[in-house]
Parts: sequence; structure tokens; C-alpha cells
Amino acid sequence: MKVVAIIPALNEAATIANVVQAIPRSVVHRIVVVDNGSADDTAGIARNAGADVVLEPRRGYGNACRAGTEAALDADIVVFLDGDGSFDPAQIGALVEPIIADRAELVLGSRELGGMARNAMPPHQRFGNRLVALLLRLLYGIHVTDVGPFRAIRRATLQALDMREPTYGWPTEMIVKVARRKLPIVEVPTSYGARLGGESKVGGTIRGSVLAGYHMLVLTLKHAWR
Repeated sequence: MKVVAIIPALNEAATIANVVQAIPRSVVHRIVVVDNGSADDTAGIARNAGADVVLEPRRGYGNACRAGTEAALDADIVVFLDGDGSFDPAQIGALVEPIIADRAELVLGSRELGGMARNAMPPHQRFGNRLVALLLRLLYGIHVTDVGPFRAIRRATLQALDMREPTYGWPTEMIVKVARRKLPIVEVPTSYGARLGGESKVGGTIRGSVLAGYHMLVLTLKHAWR
């Protein structure tokens, strides 16, 4: 099965080359970096590192993920990961294995199960993540420990979800829509470290954390109500 890695990136010039070059090419057939309106040379550095680059000027994590998905028409499985170096690309193989084995349609990389480096995630962000995971168990009956962005999904399944969320609620929208369709979701342990450089758009500021948490909660409750 053909695996395409999609990396949404905004001002990640300091880290993007390391991330692209660390992705195992024995597992991943193509890498797509989506430059979401960077003011630095994220796009040029990613291209020189071996990635295909897509430009998505409309700001928003969901917009970037959607643009990457549209560029991955040749994929059987798409993998999403951040461009800041906080995730280990070597773990992509473990992430896609349940899909290849037909045990899952969506595989979530769990930082709670895999372990986080000290201070990799601020307390308020970790609390919000755990709260959303708890609501997913209570409202949808799915037992997940993390709602992080490192994940793999069958591309045909993703296309059928009709994703709409333009912001950081995209990962939550994906989970709840898969859950509502009663499709199998599997978690695998993934490690999580401090970003290699630059500034976090979510955990780096209170505003970013509040907005991300708000969108995650709203989407969780909205789709449960429907």
C-alpha cells in the first residue's frame, strides 16, 4: 500500500529539513509539506530536503491538512505529523501497520501511552487533551487516550468523511466522524519530545492553547448532539 506523509507547516524553517530527512523512505513513498503561509523559507528548505511542497495561503491547520490530502491522490494511506520535530518519524511504520493488516481505518499515535519528554507539553494543553479524550469515551464510546496530530488513515476513508474544519479542530473532527461511522480506531504508543526549534502555535501561547481547546471541545459536542 502506498503511504504518503503530509506535514502542515507554518514558519518551520529551523526544523522542517530534519523532519523530512528522518522519515523512513522504506515505509513512506512520498512526503508532502504544506506551507501554510510561512514568512520564512519553510517551503524552499522542505523542497531541498526531498519533499513535494504545496502552498496553502489560507491560514488554518485544517486548511493545510486538506490541501495536503488533495495533493496525495496517489496514496492508499496518509500519515499526518507536525513539522517541528516533536514526533519521531521512525514510528510511522508502527502507525500504518494496523491499517495494512486491516485492523483499523484510523490509527492514532498516543503520547500518553508512548511517553512525553519533560516540559514537552504545558500542563494546560495536556489537561485539555485529556478532557477531550474523556468526552470521546463518554459520548462516542471510543477508548482513546490522546487526540494528537500524529496519525494515519486510509485515504478513501478520509475522503468519505467530508472534512470541513479549517482550524486545529481537524484532528478531533476526524476522530468523531470515524467513530460515528463505527469504523475501527486503534491507538499505538508514540513518543513526544520538545520541538527542535521555532515557536509552538498551540502550546507556545495561552491564546493558541485556548483556541485549539475551544475548537476541539465544540466539535466533540456538536457531532455528539447530531
